[in-house]
Parts: sequence; C-alpha cells; structure tokens
Amino acid sequence: MRPVFTDSPWFGGDYNPEQWPEAVWDEDVDLMRGAGVNLVTVGVFAWALLEPEEGRYEFGWLDSVLDLLHENGVKVDLATATAAPPPWLSDQYPESLPVTVDGIRLSPGSRQGYCPSSPAYRTAARRLTRTLAERYGAHPAVVLWHINNEYGCHVSRCYCDESASAFRRWLEAKYRTIGALNSAWGTAFWSQSYGSFEQILPPRATPAFPNPTQSLDFDRFSSDELLACFLEEKAVLREVTPDIPVTTNFMGTFRNVDYWTWAPHVDVISDDLYPDPADPDAARGAAMARDLMRSLGRGKPWLLMEQSTSAVNMRPTNVPKAPGQMRALSYQALARGADGILFFQWRQSAAGAERFHSAMLPHAGTDTRIWREVEQLGAELAALGSVVGTRTRAHAALVFDWDSRWAIEQAGLPTTSSYLALAAHWHAALTEAGLTVDLAPGDEDLSAYPIVIVPSLFVLTDAQAAAIDAAAAAGSTVLVTSQTGIVDQDLRVRLGGYLGDLQSTLGVWIEEFWPLGGAWARPGAIPVAQESTVAPTVRVRGDVFGPEAATGIEWSECVHVRDASVRAVFEGGHLSGWPALTRKARGVGAAWYLATRLSREDTASLVAQLIADSGLALSASVVGGESGFVETVQRGDALFVINHGSTAVTLAQEGVDLLSGADAQGMTLEPQGVVVISPRVALDSAEPAVAVVAAG
Repeated sequence: MRPVFTDSPWFGGDYNPEQWPEAVWDEDVDLMRGAGVNLVTVGVFAWALLEPEEGRYEFGWLDSVLDLLHENGVKVDLATATAAPPPWLSDQYPESLPVTVDGIRLSPGSRQGYCPSSPAYRTAARRLTRTLAERYGAHPAVVLWHINNEYGCHVSRCYCDESASAFRRWLEAKYRTIGALNSAWGTAFWSQSYGSFEQILPPRATPAFPNPTQSLDFDRFSSDELLACFLEEKAVLREVTPDIPVTTNFMGTFRNVDYWTWAPHVDVISDDLYPDPADPDAARGAAMARDLMRSLGRGKPWLLMEQSTSAVNMRPTNVPKAPGQMRALSYQALARGADGILFFQWRQSAAGAERFHSAMLPHAGTDTRIWREVEQLGAELAALGSVVGTRTRAHAALVFDWDSRWAIEQAGLPTTSSYLALAAHWHAALTEAGLTVDLAPGDEDLSAYPIVIVPSLFVLTDAQAAAIDAAAAAGSTVLVTSQTGIVDQDLRVRLGGYLGDLQSTLGVWIEEFWPLGGAWARPGAIPVAQESTVAPTVRVRGDVFGPEAATGIEWSECVHVRDASVRAVFEGGHLSGWPALTRKARGVGAAWYLATRLSREDTASLVAQLIADSGLALSASVVGGESGFVETVQRGDALFVINHGSTAVTLAQEGVDLLSGADAQGMTLEPQGVVVISPRVALDSAEPAVAVVAAG
C-alpha cells in the first residue's frame, strides 16, 4: 500500500468547488499555492451532483477539479460522497430514511439522512463507490480515499423496522439461542422473557426504564452497523484500488461509536475536532482527543482532518478563536502525533447551512486576520519535516471503555454520570503534570506504563481485570476510581461486594454506594428549597493531601479494607472515618483505590503522589503560576511547549526553537504562543522531557 505521509506535514482542508463558479477555481489554486496547501479533501457532499439520477453520472466537473489540483501540486483525499444521499434516493426509497426512538421518520433536506441498515442506501453507496474508484483510482492526484463522513454524527441509532430486523440478526449471531439471550438480559425481571428472536425490537420509547442489557446491546449493534457500512465501501475500494489507503473521519471522544472496534479497519486514523473557544478547558479536552487518535492508531501518525480557523456555526453562541488560538491548537495536534493539519473548509460558503462556519479563506478575503494566520501556519509547517513520522512518547495510560460509557450513562443507576467528564478529569490532571497519556481499552498489556489510571470502569470484563492486575504486579502504579467493577459485560451485577476480581488486586471491597445528592423534587411534591448549582461535597483527610482536608465531590462509597493501607478517610457525614483512599503493594507495583471524586487541585496532589510512587523522575517541572494550562509534549527529539494560559511565561529549557531559529532558553511565550524546541544533542532518555516555565 502506498505511504500517505510525505517529508513535510499535510496542510489544507475540505475543498468544495461545486459550490462556486468554475471561474473561481483558478483563484483557489493560486491562493492554495501561496498558503502552502498540499492536500485537500474533495467531494464529501457531492453525491447529488455526481449522480443526479439513479445510475446516471456526471463527472466532468470533478475531472477538471482533480486535473487542476494535480497541475498545481495539490494532492487529494477523495471522498466516496456517501454521507449525504441525494433527493432521488429518499424519493424512490422512502424506507431508507431513519426513524427516531419515538417512531418519527426523519425527512430529507439535511445530511446523513439514511438508515445504516437500509438495503437501498447500502446498494446505492456501494455502486457510487465502485464507479468513483474505477474512474479515479489511477488519477495521480489521489493519495487517500475518504469513506463517508463523520459516521453517526447525526444518525447514530435508527429504530425502523429494517433496523429491528438487522438487530435481531446481530443478536442471533451473538447469543445463538433465545435462552442464552434471556439469561444475559435478565428478562425474568418485569416479565420480559422472549420466546423467539422475532419478538425482539430495538429499545424504542417505553413506559419506564428499558432493559439495560438490551440498550447496551443496541448501542453495540448500532456502532457495528455503521462499521458494516464503512467496511462495504472499503471492500469495493480494496478490490478496485488496493494500493490506495482509506480513512474515515472520527470525531474526538464521540460517544455513539466505539472507535476501538473501528480503528483496526482504518488505514489512516483521522479526526474532526472543534474545541469551543469560550470554554476555558477546551485545550485540555482537545489534548485528550488527540491522544485518543494516536492511541487508536497504536502510535502511528494520524490526520487532523477537520478543525475551524475561527468560529463555527453549531453552538447557540459561536465565539471566534482568539488570535493565535488556531495555531496553538494545530500545534497541539502535531505534538500529539498528527502528520497533517487540515480544516473545514478551504473557502467559506456563501450559501447553505454552514455559511457562517469559518474557513481558511473567509468571506472578507485575504486582507484578514484569519488568512494571515493560515499563511503563517502553512509556512511554518513546511519547515517541520523533521517531525513527520516521529513518535510521541507516553508515560501513562488511561483506560477508556465504550461499554462502560454507554452503561454508566443509562437510567436507573445510583447517580447520573458523564463518563467522559470522569475520564477527562484524570487525563487533564496527568497532562498538566507534564505527562503524555495513551488511552487504552484496558484488556491488553498495560505493564509498559509507569502509571495506569482506571476511571469508573463500570463494565469490567475478566480480561480487563487481569490486565490491570498484571500491570500492578509488573511494577505499574495503578489508580482505580469509584464505580469500577460494578457489572460484567452483560450488565449483571458482580455480587459479593463491588469491584469483582479487582478486590484482590486492590485489597478492598465496596459494600454500598453513597452519592452526595439532595432530595429529588418530583412533580406534585411539597416545594423544597431551590437546589444549589454547587456540587455537594465531603471532606477527605490524609497525608497525601497535606495538612488541609481535600474535597470529595458528588460521590462516596463504603469501603472495606482487606490487606491495603488506608491513605485518606472521609471526614464528616455518614461515612466519617471510612476509607476514601487506599494503597496496596502488588508485586513490584502498587494498586490504589479512590472512593470519591476530587476537586481539580486535590486531583493534582494525588497525581503528584502517584508520580512519586511510580519512580518517574521528571527532568523538570512546570511552574506557570496563575497563567493556566501550559502544555509540554515530547515528540521524537522535539519538545512542544504551548501556552494555553492567559499570561506570558518564560522558558528555561535549553535548545533551539524550530519555528523562529532563536535560542529557546529565556524566551517569553505569550498566551497562545508555541515553541518547538530541538535539543542541541539528540534526546535518548526514556524519561519525559518537560519544559520549565515561570510566570512572566
């Protein structure tokens, strides 16, 4: 298979020439050359123009566009155009439209208007993919196939009769017998026992809580069904153009598709990510998404397929990116393993639903802040060929599991939880401590990581329990947090005290949950005081947190100790004196358990203790004062330092800044500033290099 990445990072974005008169195309390629654009994605939403009637194709305009791009040295990521079916498809095959959980069939007039299980949609998508592959597979501009677009973004679950039939086939393949399904689903509860697979429906709207395992299986099925659509198109491309790699754009930490099951089938991992400029934690969340993409590809380079140059159009209020913020977030992706920085889109649309979504070339043209930032970034990336193909070093692992995410967010649990928030909290703490983090499904070897964090692994499989235990025994410092090991893969509660097989690893077991909540104000009840917007808390005291008590948030548990040491206890409330934090020596490592959720400051204190416990010797530290998040990431021999904070910092790191050619030591890094430091002597240490910064 042809290599995708070259000797300099890819730079460009979605190019939609079909939105513009042909007279504009020459100006486009002239400006692309000037900005350093070397890769564009073409045809993502062009199905209606490529196939205006079923079986009738019009390729003249696309022929001209690809030829023009090739003549100007711009390579193409060619889309199969199957993300937005044309009007004729739903007109001729209305059953191809998706149906909501409430039984409403959605209408055409937008995008992703298809049921993933629809035979009509799949047949048409395969036919178009084959026709494109046969026509353009040998075109010299095409270096990558882009299948569909953002699978599941708008329709990740369809509840129509066709989906119901497909769901039953999926269930029969998994369980084989209806008796096995009844056992796994616990259908003896609420009189749900099935006599045959034909009686089963998707978890449509119901009077009360749906069956939990049915809902989880439907989540799994829906992810698999979208994957089946991708694999059908990929099979056609492999047959016709076996040498051209394929991709499809993921969406960061998107909830509704299990990217661990998808990643092995994607030649090049790519991502669409739109951090909110108004969110003070946007850069922290984006760092986690970048690390996920690198982890999905097992450390291989990936593509930032889409981001915005400034404002988007999808939020109630769409705040522009601050000057330099687009550049800073672009370098964050490069630091964390991306070998391409692309945007949606090249030229800002004048019509359509996304006309107020920013682009590389804005409505106002080239005499603009956005265009000048685009030109600057393109020129800088062209000079960073030494970074391409190098690896980003990670020194901690964070277990991130889609089954647990789907299950812990169901109704009928002790509290309502956002799995992403629980996991992101720990990723941010590790990142701000100067560590780079790999994400992992948790059922593979974790022993190479000095630190392993397991946040709220609600669904615990035997393989995950074994891998976590083996990591601690082999020398890792493992932290497991509350609401872990509650159920198995069928959502059946692990009896005999929560934590399952991890009880022996951690030396504790959990008797009871104690969420820190208030009274439920139900309709018709006696009025109560308005519920505070401040999360309920509990004090946690232990030497790990210093002389002051730490703050536990939202959650506590009754922890029984078998053979672990107690490092902190709850203070006050119903669980006063009960263990809140424990540590057990396990093999040559250690296994910690945390029975609450900590404030950001106290989480940082615990992470510092875990780093010390693991023996990681950081070569330096970040002391940014009140400046905010200063990100440091080692990729190959280059150290990226990105100031996402609000005040300037001063670098105390030796080396040369590859972007300016200046000596890095003593440089002042303004907010949104970036340096890429190349050491005067190549790094060979296994320890993480962390820039020293001080408030400026």
